[in-house]
Amino acid sequence: MTLKPLLTAALVALASATPGAMAQEKFVYQTNWYAQAEHGGFYQAIAEGIYKKHGLDVTVKMGGPQLNGLQIMVAGGADCMMSADTAMLLARNTGVPTVTVASVFQKEPQVLIAHEDVKSFEELKGKTLFIGANSHRTWWPWLKAKYGLDDGQVRPYTFNIQPFLADKNSAMQGFLTSEPFAIQKAGVKANVLMFSDHGYPAYNTTIACMEETVTKRRAAVAAFVRGTMEGWKSYLANPAPANALIRKDNPNMTEEQLAYSVAKLKELGIVTGGDAGRLGIGVITEPRLKATFDLMVQSGVIDPAKVDLAKTYTTEFVRDLRVMP
Repeated sequence: MTLKPLLTAALVALASATPGAMAQEKFVYQTNWYAQAEHGGFYQAIAEGIYKKHGLDVTVKMGGPQLNGLQIMVAGGADCMMSADTAMLLARNTGVPTVTVASVFQKEPQVLIAHEDVKSFEELKGKTLFIGANSHRTWWPWLKAKYGLDDGQVRPYTFNIQPFLADKNSAMQGFLTSEPFAIQKAGVKANVLMFSDHGYPAYNTTIACMEETVTKRRAAVAAFVRGTMEGWKSYLANPAPANALIRKDNPNMTEEQLAYSVAKLKELGIVTGGDAGRLGIGVITEPRLKATFDLMVQSGVIDPAKVDLAKTYTTEFVRDLRVMP
């Protein structure tokens, strides 16, 4: 056979190769907690081969209460991490060059859970409030100023619902998709007060990366963002593939809890509501990010002399993505 037919055969073979047959670029994503429905789209993109379709071999590393995702990412243990725009502003305030590139949750699922007699934030005055240490630098200053609450009401939140159950004059922080279910299972009636329904602008379940990663691995970050958002669209339509992986990583997660969480994500448009409805899943916008920045400056938790808002995010990976709900 002459050289020309050999070259032609090689080109035909290359052209017919599937994306799955190509070498996949490794990419590691660090989550913020044990595997759960709130991470469903990431696991779905693995289960359904969506990341592989976009040329990535993705590992999702499970977080937990003793893990510091930012430290792991800074040390090179992850390419990007699950976070919130508030946390990345705080990181920038300490000199860590992080960048928010997308946000899965368009509504902040952080809530306060009160006993059934309390129906508004205003009625929390005088109540004992179980609040975690990190919240003192994010939503607590906003809530305190907006509703006239004070630090004297606060007690440490230890990721345990028992203190709340035992004290009828208390409220506790939680995630819309998690703690209310546990409280309901305990047979206690409670009301859930959502921050996002009352003007709190922050994003949650974001994709945040080091500035160097965004610069040097731009194509990989773009592929990861696209694959993730396609994964979330798939997960909300049929969560079973991801849920199998979630339960493998976190055997304590029940099918009942997963079903509850997915239902809440869909019911309240946590992923698909707000700007995502017209701009696509994962979108971040400059006005929202600036609103969070301004709030944190007003609260005194970040110094505008140390934090250049424009450097804390980029919309390049989501503005034309258009993975529509």
